[in-house]
Amino acid sequence: MAELERPERLQIMLTTDELAALENWRFEKRMPSRSAAVRELLRRGLSSDGFLTAEQGVKSQEFGVLPDDEGAKPAGR
Repeated sequence: MAELERPERLQIMLTTDELAALENWRFEKRMPSRSAAVRELLRRGLSSDGFLTAEQGVKSQEFGVLPDDEGAKPAGR
């Protein structure tokens, strides 16, 4: 069996609005796949200036893609 170029998998759960935002961005940027779009967004987010790391004790549900995700806020903002 051939060795995978990216052997690690990451599963995430998105709201309908978050998925729509991802898909809209992906098509606007002509990204070849959802995976490529997510990797590009992660790269941009991790390399951006002013990114703050999460404080200790912050729960996963407190982080969302869109600012109005039922009280969720974008990470590090």
